[in-house]
Amino acid sequence: MSDPSPERPKRRPRYAGKNPRKFSEKYKEHAPERYAADVEKVLARGKTPAGTHRPIMLREIMELLAPPPGATAVDATLGYGGHARELLAAIQPGGQLIAMDADPIELPKTEARLRALGFPAESLLVRRMNFAGLAQLLATAAPDGADVILADLGVSSMQIDNPARGFTFKADGPLDLRMNPARGQSAAALLAGLSAAKLEKLLIESADEPHAALLARTLTGAPAPGTTTALAAIIRAAVPREDDAELSVRRVFQALRIAVNDEFAALDTFLRHLPQCLKPGGRVAILTFHSGEDRRVKHAFKTGERNGLYAAVARDVIRPSADELHANPRSSSAKLRWARRAAGPSS
Repeated sequence: MSDPSPERPKRRPRYAGKNPRKFSEKYKEHAPERYAADVEKVLARGKTPAGTHRPIMLREIMELLAPPPGATAVDATLGYGGHARELLAAIQPGGQLIAMDADPIELPKTEARLRALGFPAESLLVRRMNFAGLAQLLATAAPDGADVILADLGVSSMQIDNPARGFTFKADGPLDLRMNPARGQSAAALLAGLSAAKLEKLLIESADEPHAALLARTLTGAPAPGTTTALAAIIRAAVPREDDAELSVRRVFQALRIAVNDEFAALDTFLRHLPQCLKPGGRVAILTFHSGEDRRVKHAFKTGERNGLYAAVARDVIRPSADELHANPRSSSAKLRWARRAAGPSS
């Protein structure tokens, strides 16, 4: 009896054109460990490989936080784990990284990547939860508080690029925008239930949209769109020709994302409890990506300093370097602020 014929290798996915365009077709970018050279070419073009995320202002954050070996560190928004990887390395030996994220789809993947790095199992504690609950988590996981805390408030590229998550208007997908698709209502459902007045207020407060009144009337005066591209098309048609409709598209999506995830309420809770989450002398760094976030962080830090909770806070925001902007254009809107917990008993 002859040996069974060897299994034939699988054919690569077929797609139109020379290079894959759809998120699902970019099989090399989805497996960077197998196609390192191809992924490097994507990075060299200033692009983010599909299904991944490039940590923003990594060097600046590590210099500001400077966690020593043995420290307790917190990554309050784990994402793809780029910042977490460097924090984990810095606190060895003997340190622990407490990482949290609300995304049930990406969190298990990131935890697996971090654990594959070979750090001691006890040096990494991962919890699926919103960072608004940090104080409750630390009450049991680190009762004395953390030496350093990082919060990157941006949406990860893995979420933005995947049409199925409903964050991108560059490809058709459900109008969802939820970090946790199992909780709350989608952006489509939210939009369908908003009055023109409430939508206008949302667009102003969450996105500084100059055409808020016009877009609110347009979007509530017709059946609510169910897909990302349908919403984008309505916005483009409504915005006057002489203005930049693409900016309005981005701002509307931003405002809806903030609303469906209740981002401002979560950030306010996080900032209110933040001082008690830090050890005396502990440091925090927060990356923001739009004015609504930055205003809240700036106000909380200044108020905390005035009340003696923080010994020092950032006087000015730190922006990405020219080199980083060139290498990663998605960092362009990032602003970094920091604060240091006061050391005295009055804090």
